[in-house]
Amino acid sequence: MSDRKPPAAPIDGAALLDEVEAFHRRFNVFPREAAYVAVTLWDAHAHLIDAFDGTARIAFLSPEPGSGKSRALEIIETLTPRAATTVNASPNALFRLVDAPEGPPTLLFDEIDTVFGPKAGDNEPVRGFLNSGYRRGGNSLRCVGEGANQTAAWFSSFCAVAMAGLGSLPDTILSRSVIIRMRKRAPNETCEPYRRRVHEKQGHALRDRLAKWADTVREQVSEAWPKMPEGVTDRPADVWEPLLAVADAAGGDWPERARAACVELINAAHDNEEASLGIRLLTDLRDRVFCGADRMPTAVILECLLSLDDSPWADLDDKPITSRTLAKMLGQYVTPANKPIRPRTFRMPSGTPKGYFAEDLSDAWTRYCPPPPLKSATSATSATSQATGGESVADSPIGIRNAAPETATLPLHIAG
Repeated sequence: MSDRKPPAAPIDGAALLDEVEAFHRRFNVFPREAAYVAVTLWDAHAHLIDAFDGTARIAFLSPEPGSGKSRALEIIETLTPRAATTVNASPNALFRLVDAPEGPPTLLFDEIDTVFGPKAGDNEPVRGFLNSGYRRGGNSLRCVGEGANQTAAWFSSFCAVAMAGLGSLPDTILSRSVIIRMRKRAPNETCEPYRRRVHEKQGHALRDRLAKWADTVREQVSEAWPKMPEGVTDRPADVWEPLLAVADAAGGDWPERARAACVELINAAHDNEEASLGIRLLTDLRDRVFCGADRMPTAVILECLLSLDDSPWADLDDKPITSRTLAKMLGQYVTPANKPIRPRTFRMPSGTPKGYFAEDLSDAWTRYCPPPPLKSATSATSATSQATGGESVADSPIGIRNAAPETATLPLHIAG
């Protein structure tokens, strides 16, 4: 009689992911079905981090407390390998944690808004850590040693990262993340209370099964090139590639569900993301200041920006926008001739003020701004009339096309 044990039955990856999703559903109420798919795939991808060239960050964000963000991290903590939760760790501690001999952790950042919020201070090292750790081979140079006996050493920052916080995050981090915008539960939305001493063991049992399944598909996913949904390219494709590879390895209906979730969450992130301040400025200049005019003096631009009630220009770091701030922000972008956007001088009866030309801004408007809203001729004329002291686009020399800047005259009164 043989003592050899029969081979273990293969693990059904699709059924296992179904169980992980069901575990999340017990304790989390996510804002859309696609979120359950993404979070489940993210849990599994953390077990396969060594098989990928990149990792997807996942960010649970909400405008108000009490939206279930921290609970989502708690459940992820039970399901992922070497989970380490932090609220405000120092950069040096993070680098040493990730570079530990036992392998990188699954890093869970709760209250990430305290790291990047307006009163958080200088956290560029943490931002650099999160940005560089998105790709395999991401390293940072740090000093090690004591006192004068210091040497430079490279530390890896490549690891799976989940974040939860209020508000938003820097654009560089958002672009590397699957974004789940949480909200408070409605009265008809219920979930099971999470009790750590009971439910943590159940999560760990699923975690251990995920680890065993990951061992059986590691080679498969390391060589996979998952097909992206139509239109998903560049950074979003990098973010979703490991998650789709996990879904393809699991089989069942997960490949189809994963691609549907990919498209839905990318579109949702695009629809909900707040434009960067620079893009907001460009868009306001195009749609609410210039409104078809060829050029605008800086003083008029500032007056128009400060008159916009729903804009941030009256309160930038507790100060209204100034000509210096305007020049600095626009100087980040270039003209069609590939030169930084700079103010140019107009000649006017009252003097020679500086201002900006629409032709200099046109390339930035095309590249960065959303499509302009449809406006009637009346509304456009009215908006520019306010900026030109009551003249219409047609009647004002601001509307004269292709006039040379040194000879253009503007019958505007510039204060001061």
